[in-house]
Amino acid sequence: MNYNRKDYTEDELISLYRAILKPRLIEERMLVLLRQGKVSKWFSGIGQEAISVGSALALEKDEYILPLHRNLGVFTSREVPLDRLFAQFQGKETGFTKGRDRSFHFGSNEHHIVGMISHLGPQLAVADGIALADLLEKKEKVTLVFSGDGGASEGDFHEALNVAAVWGLPVIFMIENNGYGLSTPSSEQFKFGQFIDKGPAYGIDALQVDGNNIIEVYHTVRQAAASIRKNPRPMLIEAITFRMRGHEEASGTKYVPQELFEKWAKKDPVENFEKYLLDEVILTQKVMENIKAELRTEIENGLQAAFAAPMPAANPQQELEDMYKPFDQEVIQPASEAKTERRFVDAISDALRQSMERYPELVLMGQDIAEYGGVFKVTEGFVDQFGKERVRNTSLCESAILGVGLGMSVRQKKSMVEMQFADFVSAGFSQIVNNLAKSHYRWGQHADVVVRMPTGAGAAAGPFHSQSNEAWFFHTPGLKVVYPSSPYDAKGLLNAAIEDPNPVLYFEHKLLYRAISQEIPDAYYTVEIGKARTVAEGDDLTIITYGMGVHWAQQLQQELADASLYILDLRSLLPWDKEAVRAAVDRTGRVLILHEDTLTGGIGGEISAWIGEHCFELLDAPVARVASLDTAVPFAPPLEQEFLPKQRLRQKVEEMLAY
Repeated sequence: MNYNRKDYTEDELISLYRAILKPRLIEERMLVLLRQGKVSKWFSGIGQEAISVGSALALEKDEYILPLHRNLGVFTSREVPLDRLFAQFQGKETGFTKGRDRSFHFGSNEHHIVGMISHLGPQLAVADGIALADLLEKKEKVTLVFSGDGGASEGDFHEALNVAAVWGLPVIFMIENNGYGLSTPSSEQFKFGQFIDKGPAYGIDALQVDGNNIIEVYHTVRQAAASIRKNPRPMLIEAITFRMRGHEEASGTKYVPQELFEKWAKKDPVENFEKYLLDEVILTQKVMENIKAELRTEIENGLQAAFAAPMPAANPQQELEDMYKPFDQEVIQPASEAKTERRFVDAISDALRQSMERYPELVLMGQDIAEYGGVFKVTEGFVDQFGKERVRNTSLCESAILGVGLGMSVRQKKSMVEMQFADFVSAGFSQIVNNLAKSHYRWGQHADVVVRMPTGAGAAAGPFHSQSNEAWFFHTPGLKVVYPSSPYDAKGLLNAAIEDPNPVLYFEHKLLYRAISQEIPDAYYTVEIGKARTVAEGDDLTIITYGMGVHWAQQLQQELADASLYILDLRSLLPWDKEAVRAAVDRTGRVLILHEDTLTGGIGGEISAWIGEHCFELLDAPVARVASLDTAVPFAPPLEQEFLPKQRLRQKVEEMLAY
């Protein structure tokens, strides 16, 4: 292997050697421990160390790196304490995730590292978010994110590169091209010749380096980072390398031709660099042996400390609490008594505007939300007041923008992401349920992101613009879900959602936008998340509902003059107000749960089960549910009206009153 030392000093080259040797010695030790059963799984980076080490050392220590499975050298180069790192591998209490996740599935803001999730691709957009925060703060910083050649097949790769290009984000996308995605060779992964061909297609610079040459990687990344800091833009760097062991140790390497191992063994990044330094008399045998001895001692000390650390003690209450960043909401009352008649849509707009004024770190993102004001005109006029840096049109890339929100959170910024229609959130599902929801539980990084979800049927918009999909997220710990039914609650709950540092899904029914109005405070105020609202205090039958269901229940009460209905508006679905539900059951002894979502798997099933388990002695009749048909939402108005539960509500109420 040919090395060009450029103008690097002997001390700098020896520092590179020490840095690349350290992860290799750790790996060799880990493979022994794996065979002894002292670590449960290992993803080897042997043969690829030059990329991790060279990249990490080329950046400033306060610049973020987002590594993957085989990037141990990032952690060691950032001087992550080995006792904590090894404790992480063993699932110990002193690891970075308290035993909740394994290997490199963690981050450390202290070391400016954001670890991976197993889905790989979503991390690329998180890097975009960190870079956007730096750009907004006019900091001359670079973010570097890794992808393998296999992971680059995911749609998240395209979305992240496209967003970075359009927004001019200072991100280096480091593609480790080792020829395989687990066992699938590149020839079955993609048809293009090399990843640098992708750069021009996105309008970004692309470079290729020998990923086994530590000096070349270090110098290339260093030069690229210096250029990007002065002229913010994304860059793709393809590092050609090879994985000398299996995807993980259990998978083996039988699928790899032996001649490839023989070829790449001659290109070993550690052995070749060591030989070069010895040949050039930059490194002596004695100094080399001393370095190895020092590193082995450090590794052994770290291992012994990790072995001595306790396994985590199971504490259900602690586990539940750690799903969310601690936050004790203090309900804010309006500063003045002034009120104005506002439509539902106006109340949402008011909340966004006042929250933007209250939180200068808040950024709004979504398709067409800037000059156009969004398809429902919620953000009309916002660009004039707040500017395009804070009110950002996005590409059609739901996953990337949700990932950007998490990256912004890493940098202590708030985000509101608008789904143009709630239905489209399925394109960003993994970011929400795997990244936003789990981040705090895994390594203490909250996701300060509100996702606005225009939802609901009734406008003859068909199966892709009418779904009620709140139950998808009701099932996911780590999220909060709110669903207002009145202008007052729409404003107060959205303000509260933005105030809350945890990820909040905010559902807003499209038919309510311009159909209802109410006098609400002009000033900023919040409504308590997790607190239900009593709409009507009847004595004959309780209807527990939310969203459009509240209005259906109120309309039915007007039609049934002889019946007295107790109507409870949940407002918050996760968490939901169990005390209010119990009181509502106690009030009438007869309970009907109403929601627009389909019956099977809807929220009503969980609430019904909870009532049966905890309030059985209060019931005078079986708990009933009324919901939409278990079909997709049809387009034609007669079919849609039959799909919705409104038609069946009166019949079920009359049955229950007669029970």
